[in-house]
Amino acid sequence: MTKDQLQHIKLTEAFVKTTLESAEGGHDWFHTLRVFKNSLLISKNEKVNDYIVALGALLHDIADSKFHNGDEAIGPQKAREFLFIIDVDSETIEHVVSIIENISFKGGNVTKSFSSIELDVVQDADRLDALGAIGIARTFNYGGFKNRKLYDPSIAPDMHMTKEVYKASTAPTINHFYEKLLLLKDRMNTKTGMQIAESRHKFMETFLQQFYAEWNGEQ
Repeated sequence: MTKDQLQHIKLTEAFVKTTLESAEGGHDWFHTLRVFKNSLLISKNEKVNDYIVALGALLHDIADSKFHNGDEAIGPQKAREFLFIIDVDSETIEHVVSIIENISFKGGNVTKSFSSIELDVVQDADRLDALGAIGIARTFNYGGFKNRKLYDPSIAPDMHMTKEVYKASTAPTINHFYEKLLLLKDRMNTKTGMQIAESRHKFMETFLQQFYAEWNGEQ
């Protein structure tokens, strides 16, 4: 990367860290930092533009629609304005914005309108942070933030939600494992992402077995 590009990344890190200072614990600066690190790890085995991957990872959750009344335009707009201010070239800006617009799960039934290996890498990195021990912690943190039940046996997971229904769901936190988290392993884009997802997926399955055993008074 050039000296200017490295400076852009440094400025972006500072911007995101400040912007997400008071964010919900599962979508804060530390989430972004983990996604950034995972993106760099995955990139080692992929032919990518590291500059775009870095900016996309750092800005992917700059204004998550979940915390802005479902408005999906705020994040891309905020990223675009910031990158323009720090003098990032227009082609890179458009690519980074497209990553932000297409990275989310959104119920898993939405076709991406944009494709690139850089998007694949950042999306895998983001999805890895929804798996394993950290994925479990983030899921229950968000469930508590939304005051949702831990589990209700009478409410079955909905495996065929539209994007709109998924965004509006108030289902118990355990349902989210089936509606999203356990689906991610088979939706990874890169070989490295798949390999890491495998062990994290198994950890979540073990957690769920223990959860139900304790719930039912078996252990």
